[in-house]
Amino acid sequence: MTQLNPRQREAVRYIDGPLLVLAGAGSGKTSVITEKIAYLVHSCGIRADRIAAVTFTKKAAREMQGRVGRLLRGQSAEGLTVSTFHQLGLKIIRSECGALGLKSGFSIFDSEDSRTLIRDLLIQEHGAAGDQAAAVAQRISHWKNDRLLPEQALAGATRPAEVLCAQTYLRYKRALRAYNALDFDDLILLPTLLFEHHADILEKRQHRIHYLLVDEYQDTNAGQYLLVKQLIGLRGGLTVVGDDDQSIYAWRGARPENLAQLQADYPGLKVVVLEQNYRSTARILKAANALIANNAHVFDKQLWSELGYGEPLRVIRCADEQCEADQVVAEILDHQLRRRTRLGDYAVLYRGNHQSRLIELALQRQQVPYHLSGGTSFFARNEVKDIMAYLRLLINENDDNAFLRIANVPRRKLGTATLEALGEVANRAHCSLSSACTRAGPDQLPESGLRRLREFRDWMDGVRRACAGEPGVSAIRRMVRDMAYEQWLNQLSSSEEVAQRRMGNVHFLIDSLQRVMREEQVALDEAISRLVLRDLMEQRDEEDAGPDQVQLMTLHAAKGLEFPHVYIVGMEENLLPHRSAVESGSIEEERRLAYVGITRARQTLCMTLAARRRQFGEAVNCEPSRFLAELPQDDLQWQGGDADTAAANAARGQQTLAGLKELFS
Repeated sequence: MTQLNPRQREAVRYIDGPLLVLAGAGSGKTSVITEKIAYLVHSCGIRADRIAAVTFTKKAAREMQGRVGRLLRGQSAEGLTVSTFHQLGLKIIRSECGALGLKSGFSIFDSEDSRTLIRDLLIQEHGAAGDQAAAVAQRISHWKNDRLLPEQALAGATRPAEVLCAQTYLRYKRALRAYNALDFDDLILLPTLLFEHHADILEKRQHRIHYLLVDEYQDTNAGQYLLVKQLIGLRGGLTVVGDDDQSIYAWRGARPENLAQLQADYPGLKVVVLEQNYRSTARILKAANALIANNAHVFDKQLWSELGYGEPLRVIRCADEQCEADQVVAEILDHQLRRRTRLGDYAVLYRGNHQSRLIELALQRQQVPYHLSGGTSFFARNEVKDIMAYLRLLINENDDNAFLRIANVPRRKLGTATLEALGEVANRAHCSLSSACTRAGPDQLPESGLRRLREFRDWMDGVRRACAGEPGVSAIRRMVRDMAYEQWLNQLSSSEEVAQRRMGNVHFLIDSLQRVMREEQVALDEAISRLVLRDLMEQRDEEDAGPDQVQLMTLHAAKGLEFPHVYIVGMEENLLPHRSAVESGSIEEERRLAYVGITRARQTLCMTLAARRRQFGEAVNCEPSRFLAELPQDDLQWQGGDADTAAANAARGQQTLAGLKELFS
């Protein structure tokens, strides 16, 4: 506690009612949450198993769990819940699945599983509407986040597109129920509906949670807000930490107005504002404050720092996007040479993933190691997920999620209606989908569909026997050949080269399986189980990039991180702010996104823009971002275009030369 500033200590010690901690960027909000948990246990006598802390990412939850563990040692930490919202929802659903009409062992669809099911439903009922699957899936997700059920969505639909989405939502819900499955949005929606209709279950859950702490509250959607409200009930044991200036997820349902809603729902709400920043120089914070002041605010705050005023913020005009990429890499190398820093001290941030390509190529040409955050995980690729589903079904024939993914991959003429009917049989018989293939009769499924299902099950049983009777992975390789998976990829892929690359991923997966068996001396089934866990290991590698790599990531991915030296590329109208925001008039979230980028920088900040940029194969003229004009102009140092002078160029050259001399001396 002695390490906290007065405002932080006030937030930790206040337990007389609901508390909102308005925590500016870099103001030590995680310390407030972890110290408050320790305070609740040691000074307020609340048992750890009656406290829950909720955040949005597994990484943040792990970090919080580790820090709390160092404060609460031994038995005093037993039973403490530190989780994401979705983990908390899943825990509630698992303990009350009977009341929700679910069988134990239900499957959870990820976003790609959901899109695939929605696409199949659209094709089945609307012919060529399958290409709308992504848009329909997003609409259904928004409805679920706003706690709108299919019948309500259908009743409120007026335009044809809305009717199509609502009808698909209704079919999608029925299909999930038949498959004994949920999607990610259900992990929040179902607990709120459960508590609404079962007061006894809600009371039992409220008795288990005496104090709730919520991080990143500005990112909550309507369902998450209600879930928090239900869990704390009348007790009022609530601390939420958030920053309305860092709300950048409206596209996935986040509602920054939830911070203001707290005051309406809890008239006695206490607000503590954390304004001291422990990350950035005063000049960087001055720019961030000036930028975000252009947004409307319910709560006011001004970040400040004791870390000195700092260097000017640099803005570099470039001729085009290629010059921009080359310039940024040259700047990083020059700065590293002069300052003797690590490559890991530098981050390049951008609005869209497509902007990373030229930066990557420029880094590769200069042989500069880099780490690209947010890239597609190997295990997230469709072809890898397909084969992993086959492997999962081989070692567990009751894995319904794996069964659903591959029953019709490659195509076996098993439509959604057939699989849904099979799900109904499985639900009534309380068995897995695979077992239901033998239990179903012609009165329950069409004879042709039933025949194909049994052929698929018998074939999988044969592969299972072959795996048990043959050494190594030869039976797995034969399985992939027998189902003509390579031909399937050729049909799906945009070119032969893409198909070959995807098939290469399949071969790499099988080779990895063989390597696990050989190096770890385990049988095939155990090797498959271990391979299933490799995705989690790969995600950890993604989060823990090496210190000698330049970091590349989107502005969204950068939230919560900090770097000594930051480059924000593409500071242009229609890029940042994005064209869609300009056209819809929703500039405030784009400004918050720029604010997040600026406040990632600890020591230096450089922003770049291009005079011309290629779009859809054609070079177009670009205008500087309006956000540059909103920054304090006295703190900006412009370079490139008309801003270059002989004196400025000579000064930069002298700095580099001095750095070289110092290096060699």
